[in-house]
Amino acid sequence: MIIAGEPCHPNAEGHLTYYQYVQHLYGKVPALSETEKFSSPYNDFLQAPLQPLQDNLESQTYETFEMDPVKYNAYENAVAKALEQRHPDKNKEVLLMVVGAGRGPLVHASRKAAQRTGHALRIYAVEKNPNAVVTLRNRVITDGWDNVTVISSDMRAWQGAGATERADIIVSELLGSFGDNELSPECLDGVQWLLKDGGISIPAKYTSYLAPMSSAKLWNDVKAHDTLKMFETAFVVKLCNVFLAADPKATFVFSHPNPDHPDRIDNRRETTLTFTATADATIHGFAGYFDSQLFDDVYISIHPKTHSPAMFSWFPIYFPLRQPFRVMAGDKITAHMWRCVGSNKVWYEWAVSEPIVSPIHNPNGRSYYIGL
Repeated sequence: MIIAGEPCHPNAEGHLTYYQYVQHLYGKVPALSETEKFSSPYNDFLQAPLQPLQDNLESQTYETFEMDPVKYNAYENAVAKALEQRHPDKNKEVLLMVVGAGRGPLVHASRKAAQRTGHALRIYAVEKNPNAVVTLRNRVITDGWDNVTVISSDMRAWQGAGATERADIIVSELLGSFGDNELSPECLDGVQWLLKDGGISIPAKYTSYLAPMSSAKLWNDVKAHDTLKMFETAFVVKLCNVFLAADPKATFVFSHPNPDHPDRIDNRRETTLTFTATADATIHGFAGYFDSQLFDDVYISIHPKTHSPAMFSWFPIYFPLRQPFRVMAGDKITAHMWRCVGSNKVWYEWAVSEPIVSPIHNPNGRSYYIGL
């Protein structure tokens, strides 16, 4: 804050009165919540998205995600509703599979849901990360998970014990900041054969959103690397000093079980979105969000208008533009987004055609992709 000019009040001692009032205002700022304390170091900080299939997550990453009670409370509520609505006979055993079980938070949430509803539940916990499998097997013993069987396997390649059974419910937390950017569609399509006819997937649906955004800080952080690759990479960012020039619009939608399975699965997507700028701004790229219907009326969201209160497992995603452009209030902004799928990778391409014509960013996934 800069205070300049002559004092307007005759009794003011220079700028001291103004300084004291600024201190007074600062003292009235509410204390940070626990969520804000956790997330504040990430404000406007570029992070590379996770590669959950290509890499095994570190224990610290799991620990961070497991600190989010909002997400797992939502999953617990979704499983409980699924049990109550689809399985009225509480004495008949329900088979639930947690695919991508990590260190077990979804297993724990599912067991709590069954305890709430009084259902008999049997669980397969499928996980490919050998370090997480060790933790899962330890929890089976220490936490008394007598109804849980741990399977050490990539969910898409699971064979042998348990793989001949069919699940009533499949539960996963494979969502990314843009919904599908951590390959949830490919993973869940890959295990849909394990689901009974009429079975339930949690999540049932997820939608990604895009909005034109202004952030000189983020754009200059990308530019500082002085490489084309950085301008063709999507970054996970806790957006703070950012202006959205228009409300986010729905981009891609995925549903599970996939109604096209198994004959016509095609997880490629493309869309053209036209926005109307609400104010004069310089557009530095696009902000991405998602929301997800877990089951029935249970949702989680990072969409600015429907954000799940205090949930911090996901930050938005930033798609930078190589060349920023100016818009005035009322101007049209036309953006194009493609989700492309190859034999061993998935990638996004994006471009603008109004009010300027930009190059297509990241053609053929030359700079950024998610490995299958």
